Amino acid sequence: MKRTGTTTGDILCLNGGSSSLKFALYRMSGDAEVRLANGAVERLGLPDGRFWLRGPERDILTDASLESRDHRDAVRQVFDALDKHGVSTPAAVGHRLVHGGPDHAAPQRIDAALLAALRRLVPLAPLHLPSELAVIDAVADHFPDLPQVACFDTAFHRSMPPLAQRLPLPRALESAELRRYGFHGLSYEYIVGVLGAAGTGRTIIAHLGNGASLVALQEGHPVDTTMGLTPLGGVVMGTRTGDLDPGVLLYLMREKGYDARRLERLVGTESGLLGISGITSDMKTLLARRATDPRAADAIAAFCYSVRKHIGALAAVLGGVDMLVFTGGIGERAAPIRWEICQGLEHLGVQLDSRQNAGNATTISAPNRACTVRVIPTNEDLMLARHTWATLRAFREGSPSP
Repeated sequence: MKRTGTTTGDILCLNGGSSSLKFALYRMSGDAEVRLANGAVERLGLPDGRFWLRGPERDILTDASLESRDHRDAVRQVFDALDKHGVSTPAAVGHRLVHGGPDHAAPQRIDAALLAALRRLVPLAPLHLPSELAVIDAVADHFPDLPQVACFDTAFHRSMPPLAQRLPLPRALESAELRRYGFHGLSYEYIVGVLGAAGTGRTIIAHLGNGASLVALQEGHPVDTTMGLTPLGGVVMGTRTGDLDPGVLLYLMREKGYDARRLERLVGTESGLLGISGITSDMKTLLARRATDPRAADAIAAFCYSVRKHIGALAAVLGGVDMLVFTGGIGERAAPIRWEICQGLEHLGVQLDSRQNAGNATTISAPNRACTVRVIPTNEDLMLARHTWATLRAFREGSPSP
């Protein structure tokens, strides 16, 4: 592999899940941001694994069955595939880290001290951080001299008012760690950039995917969000409960013998759409079965009700809403879900145009309504590339990281 020059740089963006590794490669310069490739290694540790890779025009370069033992194996396969297709060695690797804790509110170059700090944060995101750290370790094992940068999903929300960050716990338990953090920050940051001056009013962004949250913005800055200490709270999600009466957990501990590990599995991987439907966490499948399976209909209704209720709560925080933005896989592509969520929000000035909504148009609100409703595809990978490139250049120039 050949290296790019100092005025341009290829940034490899990695997003490690518990059983997958998603990636994208961007060529960054002062003049352009070009995606060279993207893909994923799926179903890690299983014999029916899959590896796919697309080129700059979304052309399929590779789509094959490929067993990957673990994240270390997956990282090697990504670099080998890029090398095979003549892609230059990246100048740096950027990682999406779901949790930065109280001390990490900006992208940072990864070193031993940061890794040690992140390992101490695993209890705050046990479903996410272990796999993300495994990817960092794998890159370091394979390419010890390759700079790596951590970009934190919690960083965007760190400017929320103290009241919105406070948990209703005794002061004796107050600590830097126990607070409401908020997540999906890279996604929200991208959407704010797309909105520009149009997003300076009272705005609510709904990032709806397998993981889902909402944020309230005033003048482009976060004032509240639906997730809290961990990515488990807020709206009903694919496999996560969202907000849950803590008494439910106490009951299960006392009466059913649940321990912490069993509760963690319940609220993180067995509940939400999957738990209510008993079928799947995949919204597309649930929509296809809604008319014939009441369990699918129940799951969809619970999801839409939860999101609608949280929109109302965030509108109360803002004193109204001027713009509602849908993003994320469900938010961008599931027109029936957007429609159902917005039914009953007329008192906030929300009314959709049925044709525009069905066509996933950029603006889906009816004309002359108090609240503009938009659909904006997010791009967390591009935010990773931007932050990583800026951090790398700052390091090379001897200035502090942004």
